[in-house]
This record gives sequence, structure tokens and C-alpha cells, in this order.
Amino acid sequence: MALGSVKNLVSFKNMFSYEVKGIRVRYADTDQMGYVYYGNYARYYEIGRVEALRSIDFHYKVMEDEGVMMPVYENRSRYLKPARYDDLLSIKVTLNELPGVRVVFHYEIRNQDGILLNTGETTLVFQRMDNWKLCMAPDKLLEKLKPYFDIE
Repeated sequence: MALGSVKNLVSFKNMFSYEVKGIRVRYADTDQMGYVYYGNYARYYEIGRVEALRSIDFHYKVMEDEGVMMPVYENRSRYLKPARYDDLLSIKVTLNELPGVRVVFHYEIRNQDGILLNTGETTLVFQRMDNWKLCMAPDKLLEKLKPYFDIE
């Protein structure tokens, strides 16, 4: 799967949203019917959320180097229509609230014709790598996200 262009940062009050465009469905991503295998949607979600955070200059690798990781706590998907071999996908990622100990990412995956194929949600938690205990979202992440939310 090739990572295409990343663009279209969108800002609304009380929401952070970002869209990754240009994700080409590879033959290896499909099943016997030529549909994207359901397990690959979790990978598309990961691409979306990593690029969304990167768009605000926040990087997983730096956070991990500073001792915090973000394991997936919950993953949900709704398969509306199949993505197919050679489709060009876009992944819209939205945060509806600032992270605390958890962060919830919402996803919409569309094909090159703008048809909504899949919606999903993942909940990740922030966890210290030295003691494996949950912790609050890093201040650096919160500072990058606050401009997208009404903060009193």
C-alpha cells in the first residue's frame, strides 16, 4: 500500500479533522472476491491517525522516545460498501474532543468517486513505558490540538 499525498487540514470549532488522500488498494490487500480484506481497515485507520497527528507536527516516534505509547484499546468498523483492488482511497480522521487518558479517533473511508465505504472508531490510551501505567495525554499533543477546540 502506497502512501499518497497528505492534505486538507480542516478546522471547525470543537473538532480536529484531517484527510489523507491517495491510498491505493493493492492486490495483496484484497480477498478472493477482490474486496479489501476486513482486517486491512485497521491498518488504514492507523495510516490516517499517524498522518493526522503528523499534520500538526506531533510524531508517535518522538512521544515513544519520551516514554509514552498509545496502545489501541478498542476498534470498531462498519463496512458499508467494499473497497476494491486499485481503488484510490481517502481517509478522513476526526477528533471530537481533546484527549485525556484516552483519545477517540473517528474515520470515514471513501473511494475515488467520493462513495463512503467504511466508518470506524478507535480508542487508544496513553501509557507510560517505564511502569505500564495509564497517564494523561502528553502536554505537547494537547498544546497542538487546543487551537481546534473551544477552550475556556
